[in-house]
Amino acid sequence: MKTSVTDVSEDKLKISVEIDEQTFDKSLDSVFRKIAREVRIPGFRPGKAPRKVLERYVGTGYARGEALQEAIPRYYADALIENEIDAIDSPEIDITAGEEEGDIAFDAVVSIRPRLEISGYADLTVEIPAPAASDEEVEAQIDRMRSQFADLVDVDRPAREGDSVTIDIEGSTDGEPIAGLTADDYLYEVGTSGVGPELDENLTGASAGDVLEFDAPHPGDEDMTISFRVEVKAVREKVLPELTDEWVDENTEYETVEELRADTRSRLDEMARSRAAQALREGTAAALAELVEVDIPEVLVNSEMSDQIQHLAYSLQAQGITMEQWIGLTGQSEEEFTEQLRETAERAARVDLALRAVGSSEDLHPDSEDIEAELARIAVG
Repeated sequence: MKTSVTDVSEDKLKISVEIDEQTFDKSLDSVFRKIAREVRIPGFRPGKAPRKVLERYVGTGYARGEALQEAIPRYYADALIENEIDAIDSPEIDITAGEEEGDIAFDAVVSIRPRLEISGYADLTVEIPAPAASDEEVEAQIDRMRSQFADLVDVDRPAREGDSVTIDIEGSTDGEPIAGLTADDYLYEVGTSGVGPELDENLTGASAGDVLEFDAPHPGDEDMTISFRVEVKAVREKVLPELTDEWVDENTEYETVEELRADTRSRLDEMARSRAAQALREGTAAALAELVEVDIPEVLVNSEMSDQIQHLAYSLQAQGITMEQWIGLTGQSEEEFTEQLRETAERAARVDLALRAVGSSEDLHPDSEDIEAELARIAVG
């Protein structure tokens, strides 16, 4: 096989390929063997008719066309490898010789991935969250555990965030109570936004005996307003159990406060390291993308969009959700979803080009051990 490469434009090449008749005859012979299994010829068992007999029965034109159709993609792929061409789209094939007989020749015009040289990447800085939990975060996590065992104690003061209040609540529109927004002796934790931010705003600073009346927008209809009447009957605060070895031993899988703190810190440290690593990857990608100043070929963006849609479709299928249902749940229109997907795809394509440029500039080439380690990491997830 002979090949030559010429530039068509900045982002396209023409690969000219020549195949001698003897080499192509192997592909032609393979097609005739396939035809022999598919046609019945008197005097021969299926698959046993010689090629010359088949040529008389079916002719060489049909077989040659089939052989060209099967062989040219293979020759084209070999030409890409031989010339180290990074094609990013399907080629435009033009057979220039050999359609009827003789040596085969064809041209393939194909878009190639831009090869960039970027500068400034060595000076990039990325901010990430601390890869270890602080003392405050450890204590807050332990307090959340203790709060599950907290007692609610009546207090004679205005309610504040974290308090639990007993209320009679009625939500109505045009004087008609709304099911689900009307209840007596309802225990509600201030600050949770369980009913809506307006309820939390009005309960903050309210005391037992207060009657609150206020309006809030209807969550399902922007043209409607909900009128609330809330009577505060009691204000209670959480009193956490004392953190002692005895309490830890009785209510957790640990025996001492020291063991609980150590394990809590270990788990939070692991989560912090994971967040920091993700922030590092995302921050580095965003910074590198900013260094790519060329226009991204449309074919790269479309390819990235296709990959992302396929990945999302598989994920949704596992959850029993269609793409249309998912788009509806996000509150987006199909046009908004497509535009957001395009922006994400273009950014991913920019990051890919930047990483390739850095790898080329730094002469980075993974060895077999690097590849095996990465495959193992992906397998673990």
